[in-house]
Amino acid sequence: MKVFNYEKYKSIVLDSETISLIAKIYEKKGEQGAYIDSEPEVLATLVEVSKIQSTEASNKIEGIVTTAERITALLKRKAKPLNRNEEEIAGYRDVLNTIHGNYEYIPFNSSHILQLHRDLLRFTSLAFAGKYKSIDNVINETDADGNTIRTIFEPLKPYETPDAIADICEQYNKAIGNEFVDPLILIPIVIHDFLCVHPFNDGNGRMSRLLTLLLLYKSGFVVGKYISIERIILETKDGPNGYYYSLELSGEGWHEGKDNPLHFIKYMLQVLLRAYRDFDERVVSVVKDKANKQDQVKRVIDARIGKITKKEIIAELPNVSEPTIKLALINLVKDGYIKVVGTGRNSAYVKTNQGES
Repeated sequence: MKVFNYEKYKSIVLDSETISLIAKIYEKKGEQGAYIDSEPEVLATLVEVSKIQSTEASNKIEGIVTTAERITALLKRKAKPLNRNEEEIAGYRDVLNTIHGNYEYIPFNSSHILQLHRDLLRFTSLAFAGKYKSIDNVINETDADGNTIRTIFEPLKPYETPDAIADICEQYNKAIGNEFVDPLILIPIVIHDFLCVHPFNDGNGRMSRLLTLLLLYKSGFVVGKYISIERIILETKDGPNGYYYSLELSGEGWHEGKDNPLHFIKYMLQVLLRAYRDFDERVVSVVKDKANKQDQVKRVIDARIGKITKKEIIAELPNVSEPTIKLALINLVKDGYIKVVGTGRNSAYVKTNQGES
């Protein structure tokens, strides 16, 4: 029987590139925390976009597709699934929402993995939803006609699967609890082992990506809530440094305990760092844009002696929307830079050190 022991990775030797990736991710993680506290409106928008992209991308990797309009309608619960593909997409939506909202309260153990798999397939009529595999599921490479070209990997047998998943969970919880291994190293190792066991008749790839999010969130790496990690995997799944190739390389010698998980570790670190950088680009650009427009409002006020109305500011800044100007004025009042004078239609703004005129 396959034995899992994550304590042995305490002494794993990392190359300089991997060490650098880990250091950069921790730096980005720290920076993200400030934005999570200060930009709730911006982040709420990112969450909704990320959910759509994650659901679409993770299913698309497995060839499960529908139109963009149907994806959006399904995620907003404005439509019911019309076919098997949409049933699976709706299931992914629900599990993703469960993880987003409850990851702190979802233990990483066999029973919860089975429950998540059950929910993944809840809209289908598949009898094996929430159950470990009952047949061998060898991973083959096929041609366009579905003919087998070669066998990529032979997962564990069905009778070995329940104990293997239980052992993976137990060893992971032990290693993470005792801080044997950095979670950025441990999580890809665990997900790789999960995929090598291939515990289900269907849904292994999607479950692996959902569990990746769960474990990352539980360790404080929540960037996947705002930037779709599944989308990045979809975009980088092929090629010499891609998702599939890194999994295959790391799987060589797995049954004998001679595998090298570093290929998949490095791939996932690159995915995670890209997600953090995408987060920076989207959030920081919005924050800078807001700050820039607030500065424009401030400059108009600074140039005016005495009172100025919102209507006058709007006329001075035709390139800035009225809601943005309104928000800038609210923030400037909160900061004590200006104050409101008058009421109703006669209300205006004046700098606090200027007094009323």
